[in-house]
Amino acid sequence: MVRLLNDNTIKKMAFLLKAYFKAHAPITHCVEVNNQQLTPCVYAVWHGNQFGIYGLQNKGKVNIMISKSLDGEIVAQGTEMLGFKNVRGSSGRQGSVSATKQLIERLLAGECAVLMVDGPRGPAGKVKGGIVKIARAANAPIVPMTWYSPQINFVKLRSWDKMTLPVGPVKAVCLYGDPIYAGDDEEQVVIGKIQASLDDIQKRAPEVYKQARKDKLWQNTVK
Repeated sequence: MVRLLNDNTIKKMAFLLKAYFKAHAPITHCVEVNNQQLTPCVYAVWHGNQFGIYGLQNKGKVNIMISKSLDGEIVAQGTEMLGFKNVRGSSGRQGSVSATKQLIERLLAGECAVLMVDGPRGPAGKVKGGIVKIARAANAPIVPMTWYSPQINFVKLRSWDKMTLPVGPVKAVCLYGDPIYAGDDEEQVVIGKIQASLDDIQKRAPEVYKQARKDKLWQNTVK
């Protein structure tokens, strides 16, 4: 049986993803709502909403943890094209101690991080504990985030994570929850707070979008 992912196909798919990002970066217009611009912080996002990183500012100081899998290699090359930094590994797997330490070091140096808290294989919409360990070690707040657009070309794929992505010009809101501090709380308590916040902002996103449209928040982003 022929392997679908090999060095040759990875290069081709990475090239296509880079081309996609390059084409969509100038036409994906995101406005941030309730981002307190905390530095450092750990942004918590569902795997399916990972393209919401389009809306983040200061991309050169934002680190994204991406799995060491073959498909992770494709994503890593794409995010680097956008100007982000990558840390290869997973906060919830054995053998990723080096990647976790590297991410903590970057947080302690004043940079930010993005973690897909239900990745890399799900179950979708369920927070895993790795983000709590990292945030606590770096004494950094956790900031839940999501993105949303009602436009027809804001596409939801039929993948396990229901990934959302723009196909053509899109106006989207990037909505952030209030910061969550791990402190001395038990891990499951913090996980519960992250879960509740992500569920809440996902639910509120359509109304936030309507208000952003009334307030003409895209006026300065669309040229």
